[in-house]
Amino acid sequence: MKLVSWNVNGIRAAVKKGFTDVVSHFDADIFCIQETKAQDDQVSEALIGIDGYKLHSNSAERKGYSGTAILSKETPVSFSVDMGIAAHDLEGRITHAEYERFHFVNVYVPNSGSGLKRLDYRQQWDKDFTTYLKTLSESKPLVVTGDFNVAHTENDLANPKSNYNKTSGFTQVEIDGLTHMMKELKLVDTFREKHPKKFDKYTFWSMRGGARSRNVGWRIDYFMVSESLWPKVTSAEIHDEIMGSDHCPISIEFKF
Repeated sequence: MKLVSWNVNGIRAAVKKGFTDVVSHFDADIFCIQETKAQDDQVSEALIGIDGYKLHSNSAERKGYSGTAILSKETPVSFSVDMGIAAHDLEGRITHAEYERFHFVNVYVPNSGSGLKRLDYRQQWDKDFTTYLKTLSESKPLVVTGDFNVAHTENDLANPKSNYNKTSGFTQVEIDGLTHMMKELKLVDTFREKHPKKFDKYTFWSMRGGARSRNVGWRIDYFMVSESLWPKVTSAEIHDEIMGSDHCPISIEFKF
């Protein structure tokens, strides 16, 4: 079973850059998307050329902003959106599909913003998202993926010293939020566990200053799984050769 996740930085733009070919290339059982930047009907229209998948999407109230979607070959047992908290449910940041063996959560975690203006909100989001996941985990193991907008350790970004507690995505508040979530829910960071010494593999690069060509990046996109599922994970990869967004796709494979 193959699962893929990609922040496409606009699904309509991504389709023009070969998104359909990328989906075909991976031939994943589940392919999930963050930052669709489109309303649900626009996502459906953009993906009309993709066959063999059922689409479930969640768009923000604000047009052209945020948004998540799941493409699934198998029809989920159930599908839902958001975490049920009004303050968090306006931006289309969560799509959830329940399968026979696990809960699958696709998330686009809020960015703390320029000047860390949204850091307090982000801190509350992290707490509430952890509670939301904990409720799901009471019935089945979890697979949680997406853009978490945080580099967990100094090995997960090219320039940790100059960014620590200054730049959105590498403050102690954000790091602690992810650490707490992983410990509370007993989640495994699949890529880091499979590749403990790969410190130059990133999933996001600024569009400024030729960051991608110089590989000055951040690993802020993750596949996390419950400890009970970890022995079944056969691979966890970062596909930084695939272009079309300021992020690259990530994947895991299970053998049940």
